[in-house]
Amino acid sequence: MEILRFRAFTRPDDAQSGNPAGVVIDAESLSEADMLTIAADLGFSETAFLFDIAPDSARVRYFTPRAEIAFCGHATIASGVVLARQGAASMVALSTNVGVVPVEVSPDRATLTAVETSVEPLDPEALVELLDALRLTPSDLDPALPPAFIRGGNPHPLVPVRGGVLNRLDHDAEAVLRLQDSQGWDGTIPVVHRISGARFASRNPFPRGGIREDPATGSAAAGLGEYLRQGGHLAAPGEVTIEQGAETGRPSSITVTIPKSGRIRVTGTGEELY
Repeated sequence: MEILRFRAFTRPDDAQSGNPAGVVIDAESLSEADMLTIAADLGFSETAFLFDIAPDSARVRYFTPRAEIAFCGHATIASGVVLARQGAASMVALSTNVGVVPVEVSPDRATLTAVETSVEPLDPEALVELLDALRLTPSDLDPALPPAFIRGGNPHPLVPVRGGVLNRLDHDAEAVLRLQDSQGWDGTIPVVHRISGARFASRNPFPRGGIREDPATGSAAAGLGEYLRQGGHLAAPGEVTIEQGAETGRPSSITVTIPKSGRIRVTGTGEELY
């Protein structure tokens, strides 16, 4: 077994960029309690535990410092980079709790093909509670992009907002956590602003993951891609860039490729965390 520390969705020439993740390889000997302890000791939003590693496949489980979750995008990108550096094939099938995720890997970059994504209306009562927990009001919402409930491996309530709102976002972490726990929202709360047609800024409160805010969220990015496609908010095929994490001191960049049909792809770079 080996415990590695990587950062995913990095930016060029910025040693502080990217979302940190633990990657534990050859984790067959670990119990669930062991994995939770390691994730808590590392203190990152998620740690990936890899089992049954073969040149073109592996089994992976993801843990926050609080609990196991079904999927994690940035830890998947980090895992892909780790596997490539250990001599994996250029395409690796990762078996996760939400299904098999094909990942194109290289020593400094990976592209995951998201599990089936979906978009549903966000329950109006849940939206009222969520806005209150985020310390936002209905007037802060973007009238062109309605709130929604999205899935890209994890469930996320998506909150598109007007310009200027992200700069003053100061959520009530305890209230957000209570709502996440009561609703079973394992994923982050993506609060997004459309800067231009193919460029988004995002902030992702994540108290359920044991942190105040997530620097880069691959599953939310995949869900956003599906939201844009289904709602006709972007001409497909297309590509968008999501900027996230600056407020955490970990600026990150996520690229989302949106085909006319089929599964969304999420790309990011990865580097070892020193």
